[in-house]
Amino acid sequence: MADIRVGIMGCGGRMGRMLVAEAQSVPGVTVAGGSERPDSALIGRDLGELAGLSALGLTASADAAEVIAAADVAIDFTAPAATVAHARMASQRSTAMVIGTTGLDAAQAKALETAARLIPIVWAANMSPAVTMLLDLVTETARRLGEDYDIEIVEMHHKHKVDAPSGTALVLGEAAAKGRGIELGRHSARGRDGETGARKAGDIGFAALRGGDVVGEHTVIFAGEGERLELSHRATSRRIFARGAFRAALWTVGKPPGLYSMRDVLGLSG
Repeated sequence: MADIRVGIMGCGGRMGRMLVAEAQSVPGVTVAGGSERPDSALIGRDLGELAGLSALGLTASADAAEVIAAADVAIDFTAPAATVAHARMASQRSTAMVIGTTGLDAAQAKALETAARLIPIVWAANMSPAVTMLLDLVTETARRLGEDYDIEIVEMHHKHKVDAPSGTALVLGEAAAKGRGIELGRHSARGRDGETGARKAGDIGFAALRGGDVVGEHTVIFAGEGERLELSHRATSRRIFARGAFRAALWTVGKPPGLYSMRDVLGLSG
């Protein structure tokens, strides 16, 4: 069986470079090309050299549509507006997508749903298989412990991250809300400061920390009277996200159009 051809969107970013490097050790995958913003100083640079490898003979392109057309699957860890544009291009060219971009608003999420009517899209705030398992644990724990336990979600990332709370923190919040049978949007507490008053019963709290080069740390705290349960995940390398993305890319082969998650990739949805 021939290797699947993967296009790396945002090939010069931290995750883009990691994806190019990791692709060299993933059986069944070959890099078809990589794209960068048209105004990027990285245009024309060899993808291998950007990733700290020897030259691959592929250069960073300003033409995202061309990269998508050359690929069976496009992997995208860019920015919301760019991701939506790439999904639209992919849907026009029958190219599957794996998306790890976070911070999309409701309209942008709707645009991905529209593109997924024509192509398979795996969209996850976190591509780690372990985080995917954590989501199920959080839902079940919230369901079993009930409202006697307050839920707080604490996350920390590197100082360059632009959105807060992180996409992973938000999906962990959604998992907890699902277990409680409530809407996160109506029971979410963020950015406490000053005279906030007593904690509102049933709220799910968020705290976002930023600093240094932290890849990603998330802890869901269930705080009761006299005891506390903490469910945590700590990423020490972006390689786990790259591996998860390639696992998802391989999984899309032969799949019908639809918007999928890492739960689908891991076989947890059926």
